[in-house]
Amino acid sequence: MNFQIGFGDEQSRLARLSDIGDPLEKLAAAVDFELFRPLLDEMFSNPSRTHRSGRPSWDYVLMFKILILRQLYNIADDNMEYLINDRLSFQRFLGLSLGSRVPDSKTIWLYKDKFAQSGKSKAVFDMFTEVLLSKGIISREGSIVDASFCDAPRQRNTRQENETIREGTVPEEWLAEDPKSKHKFAQKDIDARWAKKNEETHYGYKDHVKIDKDSKLILNYVVTDAAVHDSKKIVELADESDKVLYADSAYVGVELHEQIREKCPNVDLRIHEKGYRNKPLSPQQKSSNTAKSRVRCRVEHVFGHIQTSMGGPLVRCIGMVRATAEIGLKNLAYNIYRYAYLVFAQAAHST
Repeated sequence: MNFQIGFGDEQSRLARLSDIGDPLEKLAAAVDFELFRPLLDEMFSNPSRTHRSGRPSWDYVLMFKILILRQLYNIADDNMEYLINDRLSFQRFLGLSLGSRVPDSKTIWLYKDKFAQSGKSKAVFDMFTEVLLSKGIISREGSIVDASFCDAPRQRNTRQENETIREGTVPEEWLAEDPKSKHKFAQKDIDARWAKKNEETHYGYKDHVKIDKDSKLILNYVVTDAAVHDSKKIVELADESDKVLYADSAYVGVELHEQIREKCPNVDLRIHEKGYRNKPLSPQQKSSNTAKSRVRCRVEHVFGHIQTSMGGPLVRCIGMVRATAEIGLKNLAYNIYRYAYLVFAQAAHST
Protein backbone atom coordinates (compact mmCIF):
# COMPACT_ATOMS: atom_id res chain seq x y z
CA MET A 1 0.00 0.00 0.00
CA ASN A 2 1.40 3.40 -1.00
CA PHE A 3 0.91 6.45 1.20
CA GLN A 4 1.10 9.96 -0.22
CA ILE A 5 2.17 12.74 2.13
CA GLY A 6 0.85 16.18 1.23
CA PHE A 7 2.00 19.65 2.29
CA GLY A 8 -0.69 19.82 4.95
CA ASP A 9 0.40 16.48 6.42
CA GLU A 10 4.03 17.66 6.60
CA GLN A 11 3.04 20.87 8.38
CA SER A 12 0.81 18.97 10.77
CA ARG A 13 3.63 16.62 11.70
CA LEU A 14 6.06 19.53 12.18
CA ALA A 15 3.55 21.29 14.40
CA ARG A 16 3.28 18.14 16.49
CA LEU A 17 7.08 17.99 16.80
CA SER A 18 7.03 21.59 18.04
CA ASP A 19 4.36 20.76 20.61
CA ILE A 20 6.37 17.79 21.90
CA GLY A 21 9.55 19.86 21.99
CA ASP A 22 11.98 19.79 19.08
CA PRO A 23 15.47 20.70 20.40
CA LEU A 24 16.69 21.56 16.91
CA GLU A 25 13.89 24.08 16.48
CA LYS A 26 15.03 25.82 19.67
CA LEU A 27 18.63 25.70 18.54
CA ALA A 28 17.77 27.28 15.18
CA ALA A 29 15.76 29.99 16.94
CA ALA A 30 18.64 30.84 19.30
CA VAL A 31 21.54 30.84 16.81
CA ASP A 32 21.69 32.89 13.62
CA PHE A 33 23.83 30.63 11.44
CA GLU A 34 24.21 33.41 8.87
CA LEU A 35 26.88 34.77 11.24
CA PHE A 36 29.17 32.06 9.90
CA ARG A 37 28.67 32.83 6.19
CA PRO A 38 31.61 35.23 5.65
CA LEU A 39 34.10 32.71 7.03
CA LEU A 40 32.44 29.82 5.22
CA ASP A 41 32.67 31.74 1.94
CA GLU A 42 36.44 31.96 2.47
CA MET A 43 36.70 28.26 3.33
CA PHE A 44 34.54 26.72 0.64
CA SER A 45 34.63 29.10 -2.32
CA ASN A 46 36.69 28.12 -5.35
CA PRO A 47 38.19 31.25 -6.96
CA SER A 48 39.55 29.20 -9.88
CA ARG A 49 36.02 28.38 -10.99
CA THR A 50 35.11 31.10 -13.49
CA HIS A 51 32.36 29.36 -15.46
CA ARG A 52 28.83 28.67 -14.26
CA SER A 53 28.15 25.47 -16.15
CA GLY A 54 27.10 22.33 -14.34
CA ARG A 55 25.10 21.94 -11.16
CA PRO A 56 25.58 24.84 -8.70
CA SER A 57 27.42 24.18 -5.45
CA TRP A 58 25.50 23.64 -2.25
CA ASP A 59 24.78 26.55 0.06
CA TYR A 60 27.72 26.86 2.46
CA VAL A 61 25.60 27.55 5.54
CA LEU A 62 23.46 24.50 4.76
CA MET A 63 26.56 22.29 4.57
CA PHE A 64 27.97 23.80 7.77
CA LYS A 65 24.71 23.05 9.61
CA ILE A 66 24.97 19.45 8.38
CA LEU A 67 28.47 19.25 9.87
CA ILE A 68 27.09 20.55 13.17
CA LEU A 69 24.30 17.95 13.07
CA ARG A 70 26.91 15.21 12.56
CA GLN A 71 28.62 16.26 15.77
CA LEU A 72 25.47 16.82 17.84
CA TYR A 73 24.20 13.31 17.11
CA ASN A 74 27.48 11.47 16.37
CA ILE A 75 26.45 10.48 12.84
CA ALA A 76 28.68 9.05 10.11
CA ASP A 77 28.55 10.58 6.62
CA ASP A 78 26.57 7.70 5.06
CA ASN A 79 23.98 7.76 7.84
CA MET A 80 23.77 11.55 7.65
CA GLU A 81 22.39 11.42 4.12
CA TYR A 82 19.79 8.84 5.17
CA LEU A 83 18.72 10.67 8.32
CA ILE A 84 18.27 14.01 6.55
CA ASN A 85 15.91 12.26 4.13
CA ASP A 86 14.21 10.43 6.99
CA ARG A 87 13.78 13.02 9.76
CA LEU A 88 11.48 16.00 9.47
CA SER A 89 13.24 17.67 12.40
CA PHE A 90 16.57 17.54 10.52
CA GLN A 91 14.93 18.91 7.38
CA ARG A 92 13.35 21.82 9.22
CA PHE A 93 16.63 22.66 10.96
CA LEU A 94 18.38 22.71 7.58
CA GLY A 95 15.65 24.72 5.88
CA LEU A 96 14.61 21.82 3.63
CA SER A 97 11.26 20.22 2.86
CA LEU A 98 10.19 16.76 1.73
CA GLY A 99 10.62 17.79 -1.88
CA SER A 100 14.07 19.35 -1.46
CA ARG A 101 17.25 17.92 -2.91
CA VAL A 102 19.55 16.47 -0.21
CA PRO A 103 23.37 16.27 -0.39
CA ASP A 104 24.64 12.71 -0.73
CA SER A 105 27.22 11.16 1.58
CA LYS A 106 30.16 11.85 -0.75
CA THR A 107 29.23 15.53 -0.93
CA ILE A 108 29.01 15.73 2.87
CA TRP A 109 32.45 14.12 3.16
CA LEU A 110 33.86 16.53 0.56
CA TYR A 111 32.65 19.62 2.42
CA LYS A 112 33.85 18.18 5.72
CA ASP A 113 37.31 17.67 4.20
CA LYS A 114 37.34 21.16 2.67
CA PHE A 115 36.47 22.52 6.11
CA ALA A 116 39.47 20.70 7.59
CA GLN A 117 41.96 21.46 4.82
CA SER A 118 41.12 25.18 4.81
CA GLY A 119 43.04 25.64 8.06
CA LYS A 120 40.33 27.99 9.33
CA SER A 121 38.28 25.67 11.53
CA LYS A 122 39.66 27.30 14.71
CA ALA A 123 38.75 30.73 13.31
CA VAL A 124 35.10 29.63 13.08
CA PHE A 125 35.16 28.52 16.72
CA ASP A 126 36.85 31.76 17.84
CA MET A 127 34.34 33.87 15.91
CA PHE A 128 31.40 32.26 17.71
CA THR A 129 33.21 32.67 21.04
CA GLU A 130 33.46 36.41 20.33
CA VAL A 131 29.71 36.46 19.68
CA LEU A 132 29.12 34.79 23.05
CA LEU A 133 31.38 37.31 24.77
CA SER A 134 29.55 40.23 23.14
CA LYS A 135 26.22 38.89 24.43
CA GLY A 136 27.52 38.70 28.01
CA ILE A 137 26.96 34.95 28.19
CA ILE A 138 30.55 34.33 29.30
CA SER A 139 31.40 35.82 32.70
CA ARG A 140 35.22 35.29 32.73
CA GLU A 141 35.05 35.17 36.54
CA GLY A 142 36.88 31.86 36.48
CA SER A 143 38.28 29.37 33.97
CA ILE A 144 38.89 25.63 34.21
CA VAL A 145 41.49 23.71 32.21
CA ASP A 146 41.37 19.98 31.55
CA ALA A 147 41.88 17.45 28.76
CA SER A 148 39.94 14.53 27.31
CA PHE A 149 40.97 11.63 25.08
CA CYS A 150 39.46 11.52 21.59
CA ASP A 151 39.74 7.92 20.47
CA ALA A 152 40.36 7.01 16.84
CA PRO A 153 39.97 3.60 15.15
CA ARG A 154 42.91 1.52 16.35
CA GLN A 155 45.66 0.78 13.86
CA ARG A 156 46.77 -2.85 13.54
CA ASN A 157 50.45 -2.12 13.10
CA THR A 158 53.37 -4.33 14.01
CA ARG A 159 55.55 -3.39 16.97
CA GLN A 160 58.33 -2.33 14.62
CA GLU A 161 55.95 -0.16 12.59
CA ASN A 162 54.79 1.59 15.77
CA GLU A 163 58.39 2.20 16.83
CA THR A 164 59.17 3.74 13.45
CA ILE A 165 56.10 6.02 13.65
CA ARG A 166 57.03 7.17 17.18
CA GLU A 167 60.43 8.20 15.83
CA GLY A 168 58.67 10.50 13.39
CA THR A 169 59.21 8.52 10.20
CA VAL A 170 57.10 6.28 7.98
CA PRO A 171 57.78 2.53 7.54
CA GLU A 172 59.53 2.03 4.22
CA GLU A 173 57.17 -0.71 3.03
CA TRP A 174 54.26 1.75 3.24
CA LEU A 175 55.99 4.05 0.75
CA ALA A 176 56.40 1.47 -2.01
CA GLU A 177 55.05 2.36 -5.44
CA ASP A 178 52.74 -0.64 -5.85
CA PRO A 179 48.95 0.04 -5.55
CA LYS A 180 48.57 -2.21 -2.49
CA SER A 181 51.15 -0.24 -0.49
CA LYS A 182 49.67 3.10 -1.56
CA HIS A 183 46.21 1.99 -0.47
CA LYS A 184 47.58 0.73 2.85
CA PHE A 185 49.43 3.99 3.54
CA ALA A 186 46.29 6.01 2.76
CA GLN A 187 44.52 4.19 5.59
CA LYS A 188 47.29 4.64 8.16
CA ASP A 189 47.24 7.41 10.75
CA ILE A 190 50.84 8.38 11.50
CA ASP A 191 49.82 11.31 13.75
CA ALA A 192 47.71 9.46 16.33
CA ARG A 193 49.45 8.01 19.40
CA TRP A 194 48.86 5.48 22.18
CA ALA A 195 48.41 6.53 25.82
CA LYS A 196 47.44 4.84 29.06
CA LYS A 197 45.64 6.43 32.00
CA ASN A 198 44.03 4.78 35.02
CA GLU A 199 44.60 1.33 33.51
CA GLU A 200 42.70 2.37 30.35
CA THR A 201 44.46 2.36 26.99
CA HIS A 202 43.63 5.03 24.42
CA TYR A 203 44.66 5.56 20.82
CA GLY A 204 44.15 8.78 18.96
CA TYR A 205 44.18 12.40 20.06
CA LYS A 206 43.54 14.66 23.03
CA ASP A 207 41.28 17.71 23.37
CA HIS A 208 42.79 20.25 25.78
CA VAL A 209 40.05 22.72 26.72
CA LYS A 210 39.47 25.78 28.85
CA ILE A 211 35.89 26.43 29.95
CA ASP A 212 34.09 29.32 31.62
CA LYS A 213 33.13 28.15 35.11
CA ASP A 214 29.77 29.98 35.20
CA SER A 215 28.34 29.25 31.75
CA LYS A 216 30.22 25.96 31.17
CA LEU A 217 31.02 27.12 27.63
CA ILE A 218 34.32 26.14 26.02
CA LEU A 219 36.50 29.25 25.68
CA ASN A 220 39.49 27.76 23.90
CA TYR A 221 41.00 24.43 22.92
CA VAL A 222 44.16 22.83 21.59
CA VAL A 223 44.31 19.42 19.88
CA THR A 224 47.35 17.14 20.29
CA ASP A 225 48.06 13.45 19.93
CA ALA A 226 46.98 11.31 22.88
CA ALA A 227 50.50 10.91 24.28
CA VAL A 228 50.93 14.62 25.10
CA HIS A 229 50.59 15.22 28.84
CA ASP A 230 47.69 17.40 30.01
CA SER A 231 50.01 20.00 31.55
CA LYS A 232 51.85 20.74 28.29
CA LYS A 233 49.09 23.01 26.93
CA ILE A 234 47.86 24.97 29.95
CA VAL A 235 50.24 27.87 29.26
CA GLU A 236 48.97 28.11 25.68
CA LEU A 237 45.35 28.06 26.86
CA ALA A 238 45.78 30.65 29.61
CA ASP A 239 45.43 34.35 28.79
CA GLU A 240 45.22 37.66 30.62
CA SER A 241 41.41 37.53 30.67
CA ASP A 242 41.57 34.64 33.16
CA LYS A 243 41.00 36.04 36.64
CA VAL A 244 41.02 32.64 38.35
CA LEU A 245 42.36 29.44 36.79
CA TYR A 246 41.36 26.01 38.10
CA ALA A 247 43.03 22.70 37.24
CA ASP A 248 43.54 19.26 38.77
CA SER A 249 46.76 17.79 40.16
CA ALA A 250 48.03 16.88 36.66
CA TYR A 251 49.01 20.56 36.37
CA VAL A 252 51.28 20.82 39.44
CA GLY A 253 54.86 22.06 39.25
CA VAL A 254 56.63 25.24 40.37
CA GLU A 255 58.18 25.82 36.93
CA LEU A 256 54.84 25.34 35.17
CA HIS A 257 53.10 27.77 37.52
CA GLU A 258 55.84 30.35 36.96
CA GLN A 259 55.32 30.08 33.20
CA ILE A 260 51.57 30.67 33.65
CA ARG A 261 52.16 33.72 35.87
CA GLU A 262 54.73 35.11 33.45
CA LYS A 263 52.05 35.08 30.74
CA CYS A 264 49.19 36.08 33.07
CA PRO A 265 50.68 38.11 35.97
CA ASN A 266 47.36 38.75 37.73
CA VAL A 267 45.87 35.27 37.55
CA ASP A 268 44.81 33.50 40.75
CA LEU A 269 45.96 29.89 40.35
CA ARG A 270 43.75 27.35 42.11
CA ILE A 271 45.40 24.09 41.11
CA HIS A 272 45.00 20.95 43.16
CA GLU A 273 47.92 20.00 45.34
CA LYS A 274 49.35 16.53 45.05
CA GLY A 275 50.49 14.09 47.69
CA TYR A 276 53.66 12.04 47.32
CA ARG A 277 55.12 8.93 48.89
CA ASN A 278 56.11 9.68 52.49
CA LYS A 279 54.67 13.16 52.07
CA PRO A 280 50.86 12.92 52.10
CA LEU A 281 48.56 15.89 51.90
CA SER A 282 47.86 17.70 55.16
CA PRO A 283 44.26 18.18 56.35
CA GLN A 284 44.46 21.82 55.26
CA GLN A 285 45.60 20.81 51.76
CA LYS A 286 42.82 18.22 51.51
CA SER A 287 40.26 20.84 52.55
CA SER A 288 41.66 23.26 49.97
CA ASN A 289 41.47 20.62 47.24
CA THR A 290 37.86 19.88 48.16
CA ALA A 291 36.92 23.54 47.82
CA LYS A 292 38.64 23.72 44.43
CA SER A 293 36.89 20.51 43.30
CA ARG A 294 33.46 22.05 43.83
CA VAL A 295 34.27 24.41 40.97
CA ARG A 296 36.69 22.33 38.92
CA CYS A 297 34.19 19.48 38.56
CA ARG A 298 32.12 21.65 36.21
CA VAL A 299 34.49 20.77 33.38
CA GLU A 300 33.48 17.15 33.87
CA HIS A 301 29.89 18.21 33.14
CA VAL A 302 31.08 19.41 29.73
CA PHE A 303 32.95 16.17 28.99
CA GLY A 304 29.99 14.20 30.34
CA HIS A 305 27.53 15.87 27.99
CA ILE A 306 29.81 15.31 25.00
CA GLN A 307 30.24 11.68 26.00
CA THR A 308 26.63 10.76 26.80
CA SER A 309 24.53 13.11 24.66
CA MET A 310 26.83 13.69 21.65
CA GLY A 311 28.27 10.20 21.22
CA GLY A 312 31.66 11.01 22.71
CA PRO A 313 34.69 12.75 21.23
CA LEU A 314 35.33 10.08 18.58
CA VAL A 315 37.55 10.79 15.57
CA ARG A 316 36.40 9.24 12.27
CA CYS A 317 39.26 10.50 10.16
CA ILE A 318 42.99 10.13 9.56
CA GLY A 319 45.70 12.66 10.38
CA MET A 320 46.18 15.64 12.67
CA VAL A 321 44.69 18.20 10.25
CA ARG A 322 41.38 16.38 9.94
CA ALA A 323 41.32 15.34 13.61
CA THR A 324 41.86 18.95 14.72
CA ALA A 325 38.93 20.12 12.58
CA GLU A 326 36.73 17.21 13.72
CA ILE A 327 37.41 17.84 17.41
CA GLY A 328 37.02 21.58 16.93
CA LEU A 329 33.62 21.02 15.33
CA LYS A 330 32.61 18.87 18.30
CA ASN A 331 33.61 21.68 20.68
CA LEU A 332 31.74 24.23 18.57
CA ALA A 333 28.63 22.03 18.35
CA TYR A 334 28.67 21.71 22.14
CA ASN A 335 28.92 25.50 22.53
CA ILE A 336 26.04 26.06 20.10
CA TYR A 337 23.87 23.57 21.98
CA ARG A 338 24.88 24.99 25.36
CA TYR A 339 24.22 28.56 24.25
CA ALA A 340 20.72 27.65 23.03
CA TYR A 341 20.03 25.96 26.37
CA LEU A 342 21.17 29.05 28.30
CA VAL A 343 19.05 31.37 26.14
CA PHE A 344 15.84 29.42 26.73
CA ALA A 345 16.65 28.78 30.40
CA GLN A 346 17.12 32.52 30.93
CA ALA A 347 13.86 33.26 29.10
CA ALA A 348 11.97 30.72 31.21
CA HIS A 349 13.45 32.15 34.42
CA SER A 350 12.42 35.71 33.54
CA THR A 351 8.76 34.81 32.86
